[in-house]
Amino acid sequence: MTAMMTPPPIHVIHENPEWLPPFARAFAARSEAFVDWDLSEGAIDLSAPPPEGLFYNRMSASAHSRGHRYSPEFANAVIAWLAAHGRPVINGPGAIALEVNKAAQMAWLKRAGVPVPRTVAALGDDKVAEAAMRFAPGPVIVKPNRGGKGLGIQLFENAADAAERARAGTLPGSTDGITLLQEYIATVDGSVTRAEFIGGKLFYAVRIDTGGTFELCPADVCAPEEAAATGGPVFTVVDDAVEPELEAAIEAFLRDAGIDIAGVEFARDAWGNPFVYDVNTNTNYNPDAEAAAGVSAPQALVDYLIRERNRRLAAPRLVGNGWGLVPDQWATGGD
Repeated sequence: MTAMMTPPPIHVIHENPEWLPPFARAFAARSEAFVDWDLSEGAIDLSAPPPEGLFYNRMSASAHSRGHRYSPEFANAVIAWLAAHGRPVINGPGAIALEVNKAAQMAWLKRAGVPVPRTVAALGDDKVAEAAMRFAPGPVIVKPNRGGKGLGIQLFENAADAAERARAGTLPGSTDGITLLQEYIATVDGSVTRAEFIGGKLFYAVRIDTGGTFELCPADVCAPEEAAATGGPVFTVVDDAVEPELEAAIEAFLRDAGIDIAGVEFARDAWGNPFVYDVNTNTNYNPDAEAAAGVSAPQALVDYLIRERNRRLAAPRLVGNGWGLVPDQWATGGD
């Protein structure tokens, strides 16, 4: 006779159910259930311990665009509560902090030796205008410090125009009030690259035909129409798109920042030099690009979660040995 303890569950923290189906299918493929923890609203009893299990944070900086303005703040409180009780969190406090703060992303990327565009963070219209004039007469990207999905990003061919808009108070705002002004990296063909990291390691890279838009969410529910109008596929999985030096630097950034899973976007200038300009810790994947390449990041991600659950929370099971029940370990899964 053998008695086995049930493995602790995997909880998925998020605020957008539309992004969950690919991961739900990946869990089902491994005959694994998961706990759906939607933080678009909720309450936690801070005097009580959290539930047992492994927690995967998929909170998005763009939550405000779906009417969930304060979900990232609530997620931050939930993750702190989990961490205080020793619960393992994939994409924990470091990830949630950088997901909603692009200025912090730039600082941590630069610290790890990752090449980034010149970036200035400014608070207040006058300071935004002053910062823009330091970029003039060249082009400049103006973006919210807390945005998501490319929302609110604008390219000004002449930074002086951005300064004029700032003085007039007509630039798009950020939910945290901070505006970023960033060097524009002009690419040869208008494409950028998104490198997907799972467990801190590169899984694959995807070439994105931007089509002149900054709203480049790869999930099928996003469907960037402007880019799709250019003809061929918007997203294409590509080989050898991330040189070893850049890959190692991004791995160091993720490790130092406490990020397990992320999509890291970069552009190459006319000389082929890469510049990382954004990090997405609630990364989604494009199903058409994956089908064409024969890969599945959602499955790889779920397999990683299962392995981490089994490694971090390995609980004894009771196995009959002829004299009674003795501790063993339940088998690892997900491969």
